[in-house]
Amino acid sequence: MLRKVDRLGFLRKLIVIGVLGSIVPMAWSMDESGYKNISEGQFVTIMDQKDFVLINVHIPYGGEIPKTDLLIPFNAIEQQRSDLPKDKDTKIVVYCRTGPMADVAAEKMVRMGYTRVIHFKGGMNAWKKTGRPLLFKQQ
Repeated sequence: MLRKVDRLGFLRKLIVIGVLGSIVPMAWSMDESGYKNISEGQFVTIMDQKDFVLINVHIPYGGEIPKTDLLIPFNAIEQQRSDLPKDKDTKIVVYCRTGPMADVAAEKMVRMGYTRVIHFKGGMNAWKKTGRPLLFKQQ
């Protein structure tokens, strides 16, 4: 009887692992570029519990989203790699004003080995459309 209970417990664990295995990848699904694209609604949601490095890659400087951690021009990502997190598994969100510069930066970061890169597609313009302000710092 004990062996049946052990088998049943083992089967339950396998089922739980299987279910988690099918859910977790969907929660962190990358597109073919190797990074995830998110909308303004998704970005606003993750900003509530910010657990990532937020990088503004837009040039020239045109303001920034509050809680931005780094300002690195999209075309200088590789040259400023020492400013990026050392841990390549760190969750990183990049943005620019509308999207194209952050696309380039995200692709470069993936090529550099970063595994959890997110591109906030709408950037600062989408952030402003949600009624939230940008910050402007002296450059």
